[in-house]
Amino acid sequence: MLNCETFEKRPILSKYKEGDNFNHRNTFSISRIARKLHFVPKFEPDAVIGQKGVLCKGLIASKSGGIPTRESRFMEKKRAGHKEAFKSGYVAIAGAPNAGKSTLLNRMLGFKISITSRKPQTTRNRILGVVHRASSQLVFMDTPGIHRAKSALNIRIVDAALSTMGDADIILLVGDLANSDPESESILIKNMEKIKKPVILALNKTDAVSKSVIPGEINRWSGAYNFEAIIPVSAKSGERIEELLCVMEKLLPEGPPFYPDDMLTDLPERFIAAEMIRERVFRLTGQEIPYATAVTIESFEEKKRKGVVKIDAIIHIERDSQKGIIIGKNGSKLKQIGEEARKEIEKLIGKRVFLQLFVKVDKDWSKDDITLKKFGY
Repeated sequence: MLNCETFEKRPILSKYKEGDNFNHRNTFSISRIARKLHFVPKFEPDAVIGQKGVLCKGLIASKSGGIPTRESRFMEKKRAGHKEAFKSGYVAIAGAPNAGKSTLLNRMLGFKISITSRKPQTTRNRILGVVHRASSQLVFMDTPGIHRAKSALNIRIVDAALSTMGDADIILLVGDLANSDPESESILIKNMEKIKKPVILALNKTDAVSKSVIPGEINRWSGAYNFEAIIPVSAKSGERIEELLCVMEKLLPEGPPFYPDDMLTDLPERFIAAEMIRERVFRLTGQEIPYATAVTIESFEEKKRKGVVKIDAIIHIERDSQKGIIIGKNGSKLKQIGEEARKEIEKLIGKRVFLQLFVKVDKDWSKDDITLKKFGY
């Protein structure tokens, strides 16, 4: 039995405390805080905000003038009484499309930041999530499903996923027990042989197959690559997830944490809001519609007096014929997408949301390099 500490579930957002001298334009942008980790004694806009809106006054200022380094936080934790050497590192989550990578990330975080659906290729961007444990910090990078890409969009997506694998300290490969994908698996194995990083295999969806299937799958994967460990898991039920975290923790290099204790992701709320809308499109439409859809946030504004966040978003599609499917009869489908997305966004930010959706045709946007860059791909 592995003796490991259970990770804590932490809030995704840090709150401003009423009365503090902050620039409220930054209230809904956590990416800047996560990337720069600024601590400014004069309470400038980019000061680090901790849990419950309290300024992180305990941070050690660096010699360069107030920016705490990874090492300064490491020494602070060490002085606080940590007996074990602290470990931290980046873990790339890789796998074939629809293997359950995003569901696994959400399960390990204890919070939903990565969208999911039963359709393959739901994830298009690198999604970062941070798991804080007593003696370690695991920074996960959820990547899009790796497959033999043909379109301009999918080529960009796969290239980004492979690049992320090369940047990580550890690779967490997610295999699908219920639906194997030999072609994608072959691509993954070849790239892992080139990268030469420690690889752990999580055989996902134990809840969807007979227990008798698992030993054969372990043998099949063992013959394909020399994994550090192979652990059958269920991202859906949580089976053996703690064991998986413990094994990854042991492989991490020693070092101080990269992110503050209350930081769960480096993604801005605007991005996550757009993803929640795109998730609803994936789940509520069929055929080619989800793959011809992109979402951009035109405005994201908090109405202070009313306590409401007003969001205007555009659903981009490729052809006029798709517009009617997204809107639906008398606007019913668009209304359903908006209502369900609004509820998910309200869970995220903890405030009431007024969401307006618009549909725009950008002909063949997924094949145009300029438009792909504009949409963030």
